[in-house]
Amino acid sequence: MKALKANVVRGLPVEARVPACDNSGAKLLKIFSVVGSKTVKGRVASAGVGDLVMASVKKGKLEMRKTVVYAVIVRQRKEYRRRDGTRIKFEDNAAVVLKDEKGNPKGTIFKGPIAKEVAERWPAVAKVASMVV
Repeated sequence: MKALKANVVRGLPVEARVPACDNSGAKLLKIFSVVGSKTVKGRVASAGVGDLVMASVKKGKLEMRKTVVYAVIVRQRKEYRRRDGTRIKFEDNAAVVLKDEKGNPKGTIFKGPIAKEVAERWPAVAKVASMVV
């Protein structure tokens, strides 16, 4: 994964429930692992914008429910700082379901904007996005 050009505060801990903002068939995801996170022993790992997570589908189409999927966090409520000094936060948390861990999205339409940091790190997700903030 490519390094981000922002100091992203990780606002979504493990066990957080995040809505999916695409048309993959999943509606609600429960994060159970943050891929590549290194923390102190005993500390709960957290995910932020642009992070790859493993999640289980809690609500959605019958064929998607109770499955384990890879997802990328595209929006978070907790504000974070960009290199130019601006702080950005979104009005909701959201994730995009991936086909594989390479970064290819399962859905073909994303609802709402995605963060610029996600577009830098995941170019396949950026191609599908209609709005990048």
